[in-house]
Amino acid sequence: MAQQVYAGGHRVGFAVTTREDRWWVAPVVILLGLSAFVVYTTWAAFQGAHYYFGPYLSPLYSPVIFTYPDAPGAAPVSHAWFGTWPSWWPSFLPASPAFLILIFPGIFRFTCYYYRKAYYRAFAWTPPACMVGPLPRRDYKGETLFLVFQNLHRFGLYPSLLLILILFYDAFSAFFYEGTFGVGVGTGVLLMNACLLAGYTLGCHSFRHIVGGRLNCFSCSGSAGLRYRGWKGITRLNERHQLWAWCSLFWVGFTDFYIRMVSMGVWTDFNTWG
Repeated sequence: MAQQVYAGGHRVGFAVTTREDRWWVAPVVILLGLSAFVVYTTWAAFQGAHYYFGPYLSPLYSPVIFTYPDAPGAAPVSHAWFGTWPSWWPSFLPASPAFLILIFPGIFRFTCYYYRKAYYRAFAWTPPACMVGPLPRRDYKGETLFLVFQNLHRFGLYPSLLLILILFYDAFSAFFYEGTFGVGVGTGVLLMNACLLAGYTLGCHSFRHIVGGRLNCFSCSGSAGLRYRGWKGITRLNERHQLWAWCSLFWVGFTDFYIRMVSMGVWTDFNTWG
């Protein structure tokens, strides 16, 4: 029989705990949820098609840097920043605008403080939950060496803020189809997507630090009152950062799926344009 290990009078080891609740449910749900999102967005990025319909543009493809207009459901040339697809693009990759966009929000989310906790627990089980024994590790050095890339989070914030402005532009553009003002189900889907992503991004720890956290003493600066109020406002978003993270993650995937289904003719977009 293996000898049990004790520390501070308590037995330690992988998944060893005195908790009597179903602590394993949360990491399993997170593992399944994040895995499903990664699989779907990777698949969607490789399609390079059915991401555009009428005034609707999938957030996974926005902004459209280049377009391949011959692909079904692709953005027209007039919608692309730099026209048709360039000849230097590697032949082993499909002509998909998503490859030029997803890297930025991907870095921002992957290095997010909440998502670090989520996938450390769900995928690495280090530890899987509070008061639960982690997988045995050797020579653990924290977020150093390979994990030093987590410092990219503060730099991923800036392109993410720019993308939020672009997504709001896409949402408001969805109220106009061929010069006519109108409203459709897709309009609400796009607007909700921009709002949820804004709530998640603006509630980020890095953004809160920019707004007011750089001051060590709010009362020691003449402009501290305004910055303190801004910091308090961001803190209200930050207190629900986990909720914003999951709602925005689900909705950005659903938004692409909705536009894809409408573009393929599987779903009908009910709107005032007829």
